[in-house]
Amino acid sequence: MTRKNRVLILDDEANTLVTLKRALEMESYEVLTASTIAEARTRLAETNPDICLFDVRLPDGDGIDLLASLIQSSDDDTHALPPVVMMSGHAAIEDAVRALHLGARDFLEKPIGQERLLVTLKNTLELKSLERENRDLREKTGANTTSIEKLIGRSEAMTTLKEHIERVAKSEGRVLITGENGSGKDLIARAIHEYSLRAKEPFISLNCAAVPKDLIESELFGHEKGAFTGAVSRKIGKFERADGGTLFLDEVGDMPMDMQVKLLRLLQNHELERVGGTSLIKIDVRVIAATNKDLEKEIEEGRFREDLYYRLNVVPLVSPPLRDRKTDIPLLINQFLSEASARNHRRPPELSPGAIALLSSYHFPGNVRELNNLIERIVILVPRDKDMISEEDISTFIPTKKYSTKKNYRSGVKLSELVQDAERSIVAQALEAHNNVVAETARSLGVERSNFHKKLKSLGLRS
Repeated sequence: MTRKNRVLILDDEANTLVTLKRALEMESYEVLTASTIAEARTRLAETNPDICLFDVRLPDGDGIDLLASLIQSSDDDTHALPPVVMMSGHAAIEDAVRALHLGARDFLEKPIGQERLLVTLKNTLELKSLERENRDLREKTGANTTSIEKLIGRSEAMTTLKEHIERVAKSEGRVLITGENGSGKDLIARAIHEYSLRAKEPFISLNCAAVPKDLIESELFGHEKGAFTGAVSRKIGKFERADGGTLFLDEVGDMPMDMQVKLLRLLQNHELERVGGTSLIKIDVRVIAATNKDLEKEIEEGRFREDLYYRLNVVPLVSPPLRDRKTDIPLLINQFLSEASARNHRRPPELSPGAIALLSSYHFPGNVRELNNLIERIVILVPRDKDMISEEDISTFIPTKKYSTKKNYRSGVKLSELVQDAERSIVAQALEAHNNVVAETARSLGVERSNFHKKLKSLGLRS
């Protein structure tokens, strides 16, 4: 059965509320009402209206100011804000202009004719649906999405990383990205290139660990016809292909020692010689390297050249592991749910607060890549008629015991993280006990509602 569109009407005139409510319910709308701004805020916190009708003049303030504050508090995520239509019986033209400038979808003068009201709501909801479809299509195809936008997160670690990327990108300095597998080192490299002055030139990558030892020189420098058995034609190497642009050397810590010597010479002289060739070729390439190894330890144990390390490590960047930015997990979940649902032709389900808390308590040794794969597995295996995925559903997919506030000590984990995990679980359980009604949950926990909203964001239970 199709869910009715939900409308929130804010007006201090009782007759207007009754008239509009009856008219819309006859057209199969679900109608919520409020007569003050405070009451409207409560309705918005407790429910998820599809569209709002706000009066301008209200006993405790101005409806346009309410619209402005909602947009401001949405943290620039206006997709999470329902479309708002303003209405008034005695508003000046300046009010209408201001409301539309802020983002109101329309401005209706009272008394509002039923036909005009229904057409406005219908058009606004259709536009909202179209915008959502277009947004989903862009997310599905990756259109107009830069690599830095794909580095999802608002945590301090990710905010700092993005700032460093933007600064580093405009320089010509070589960059060494360190971090665990699955943490997004390749996206960081692409983001640096896309923000750089070389953005219109090639971005070429090579995973040094994936190329056999005896072929890596040919991959990087190219070879001439007949240079070795099987070289039936000339091959242009990665460095030549990247000329003018950027070459990303992933897992550079796995590069053989003899190749490290040749790479060092190239970085010093900016010229190469193809395998089997006799002439030097000048190149202009910015090198970005990445590794999941401790190169200083590799140097101590004789597996990596110290002089090459200092050539590559002009600007160091660290890709943070997911366990160090758990407040980003809800944002990543939303993105991965949307993408995985589009790929697998199903409507994106929601995750309960308990499910999010359970995922946030998991240490994710495979980092963002593991979370992405896990979400896709959930989308594929959870029944399609299930719109809300529970903590119990999630617990069957992750290799850990069901999260509990008891016996939650984990060796090597900081006390602050253990305390936050326990707090996250308690708050998630409270939310579910009160049917996700924020106001009631805050009241039951003895927390002021505005502070509780901040607490939910800090715990990663709201994006």
